[in-house]
Amino acid sequence: MSSNLHAAHAWMDFSAGARDHETLRTRQVIFRESQWRQIDRIPEGAIEDITISRWEDSRSSSSHVTTTPDDRYFIGIALKTTRAKLTRDRQVIFEGTMPAGTLYVTAPSKSLGVQFQSPCAFLHVHISSDQLPAHLVATDGLNDLVLLRDPLAAELAKALIEHGDATDQHFARCIGQTLAMHLTRMELPRARVNALPKWRLRRVEQYVAEHFHRCISLSELANVAGLSRMHFAAQFRAATGYRPREYLLHHRTEHAKTLLATTERPLAEIALAVGFSTQAHFSTVFKRISGKSPARWRLASKGEQLTVEAPARRRPLADRDWIASAAA
Repeated sequence: MSSNLHAAHAWMDFSAGARDHETLRTRQVIFRESQWRQIDRIPEGAIEDITISRWEDSRSSSSHVTTTPDDRYFIGIALKTTRAKLTRDRQVIFEGTMPAGTLYVTAPSKSLGVQFQSPCAFLHVHISSDQLPAHLVATDGLNDLVLLRDPLAAELAKALIEHGDATDQHFARCIGQTLAMHLTRMELPRARVNALPKWRLRRVEQYVAEHFHRCISLSELANVAGLSRMHFAAQFRAATGYRPREYLLHHRTEHAKTLLATTERPLAEIALAVGFSTQAHFSTVFKRISGKSPARWRLASKGEQLTVEAPARRRPLADRDWIASAAA
């Protein structure tokens, strides 16, 4: 990641004078969207060949339709896990879970509809067709591309969000150029794996919800779905964005969060209750997924509750709700 950002900085145009540079620094860089993929109140002259915006919606469900401008590619990067259905002309392009770090691309002049089935947050990058090779523009080689968990895209989005208001136009432009180069160099998928049918997915989700506290093997889940291990693993990932083992670990982590926030049970006891054999393994997995150790997460959770005038006891997550907040 560091080498990519160093390369991005190398593209910066340092020919601008100090006054021009200061103007770029004070200009708003990441615009808020009043509607999905629609930026309002852009200052005159601020539209560049790379424009960045942010969309957040706390509602449990919402629907939107929009058309990409005829001279731009649209790139969305999920900042948190959500469930979504992408459609065009009644044809489903994608349906399932979009983990944090998911990248999807729409070509110019293309209409796209979306149904979000949980709260969502996205960073949107609008890139001029001039920034991409002519053969991709001519063939729509990047149209309707959905990549679940693209590591570089996730890191680039994180770099922009972490800079916040301190982000300047040069840095944002370099991030956009790095993303454009990444898209042109990646190997595009040659075949699309069918997602696990909903009725099979529901059976697996219910089975995990009822047995997450003990060891569950891949063969066991494949049997529940009625498929071979290989076909089940591929179709499950296409439907959810998670490998089966990773899904199970996220499920355990979310239940652990509920216990951490609503009880005073010791960490070792919570680890065993949600299916980990040791507290050490529980702590390692929990920190990797949530970004904090169980102890720190519990303290932060208690602090948040104290800021609410009449704190309500957290309700346990419904079986199908847990994944929507896994990467929050």
